[in-house]
Amino acid sequence: MSTATKPKHIGRNISRIRELRGMKQEALAFAIGISQQTISNIEGSENVDEEKLNAIAEVLGVSAEAIKNYSDETVLNIISNTFTNTSHDSSTINSISIQPTFNPLDKVVELFERLVQSEKEKVEYLEKLLKGK
Repeated sequence: MSTATKPKHIGRNISRIRELRGMKQEALAFAIGISQQTISNIEGSENVDEEKLNAIAEVLGVSAEAIKNYSDETVLNIISNTFTNTSHDSSTINSISIQPTFNPLDKVVELFERLVQSEKEKVEYLEKLLKGK
């Protein structure tokens, strides 16, 4: 049995980090200007050239070194050491309190008004085009 360490699979690390970020292959491909199929091929590759690795790392918001040294075990250890959830502890997850500094309904109304304005502008544009013919 060999005790030599298995080389890191860079493509698999990229895939894991991308998934943790909630990003699809298409979004990553678009962000760096390549096809989704190319991203799929990169994620299937054990090695990735430095230029592509640096571009991918920038989009994923991590360093190229973080991709090279990524491990599921480390991530799970960080999560289990940071977020505990028992009924009587004061852990990080229990102490998170989200207090928005705005009224969410105001934001909904604002978005609706922007949508209505956009539709009005479209109608005006189409009317202008029809009058021109």
